[in-house]
Amino acid sequence: MNDIKVKCPAKINLGLNIVEKRPDNYHNIETVFYPVNIFDYLTITKSSINSFKTNNDLLNSEQDNLILKAKKLLEEHTKEELTSEIYLEKNIPIGAGLGGGSSNAAAALNAFNQLFELEVGHEELANIALQLGSDVPFFLTPQPAYAELRGERLIYLDYKIDKPILIINPNIHLSTKWAYENITPKKPSNNLYDVLVIKEIGVAEFKDYITNDFEEPAFKQFPLIKEIKEKLTEQSAIFSLLSGSGSSIFSIFDDINSAENAQQFFNKNYKTFIHNED
Repeated sequence: MNDIKVKCPAKINLGLNIVEKRPDNYHNIETVFYPVNIFDYLTITKSSINSFKTNNDLLNSEQDNLILKAKKLLEEHTKEELTSEIYLEKNIPIGAGLGGGSSNAAAALNAFNQLFELEVGHEELANIALQLGSDVPFFLTPQPAYAELRGERLIYLDYKIDKPILIINPNIHLSTKWAYENITPKKPSNNLYDVLVIKEIGVAEFKDYITNDFEEPAFKQFPLIKEIKEKLTEQSAIFSLLSGSGSSIFSIFDDINSAENAQQFFNKNYKTFIHNED
């Protein structure tokens, strides 16, 4: 095998609680990562030269992106040169709270490991992934998962939202670093694992139990994001929430027609996506 092409899914966060700041300056969180059907596509080809190309001009000019960082860390870990040509088809918006960069990094670790037959174990890959970002370990095996500590302690869930999810990205780049600098950690009033897995609350009850601590600073800095969430409610959304550290809002609808009608409303000005399990 001389090349490999892999899909890099996006994710939303079914709730995000910033529990406390740690002595190492990271934060302990609790969240539920939920993969959605928005994909980047990563192609890696064995070559005599190293190159990185993408359809995204912002990443083309950035020679220190997470894919190249992942490659470098894997080379350092295995003591092997992974000479290759890399092409990334970028569809997930950047700085959107959808985990695109983290997904790319995890996909790169898995792809290099397979293509070059490195035989690096999952636990070793997870340790490398955590050096790249707190949610990168999740994307090594992207299925619904409850996450705590920095996001690397994962409990995989047999959990599915059987209603369409509309995702609105307002073309605002919201830095994760900025978001954490403007957050006040606090103990959550509801544990997400308890409410989703133990209590098994339905989507109609999400609004009573599930929040995202990043909403307050994000809405204050960018009132447009708050306005989008309010308009989604007017469009008959059952539940809407900021994803990750923002700037995207995801919204759950009763049926695909309602989701598509709301999508048409927002399509003129924003990037929109629908995830549907059916």
